[in-house]
Amino acid sequence: MCIAIPGRVEKIEYPYAIVDFRGTKRRVRIDLVEDVREGDYVLVHVGFAIQKIDKSEAENVAELLEQIFGI
Repeated sequence: MCIAIPGRVEKIEYPYAIVDFRGTKRRVRIDLVEDVREGDYVLVHVGFAIQKIDKSEAENVAELLEQIFGI
């Protein structure tokens, strides 16, 4: 099973960004997704942003992951 985790882009240093995952910050590649900006929410899989999503969707996914996996 593959899981993508939602996070908020805090700082861009193309082709990387610092993404906040509910308090945990990681360096993520963003060059697979067009027009990523600071403040955007992205889904991240194995260190790569794979899709932009809106804030409410990011919150819903994060809540579901917490319920299922405790993360």
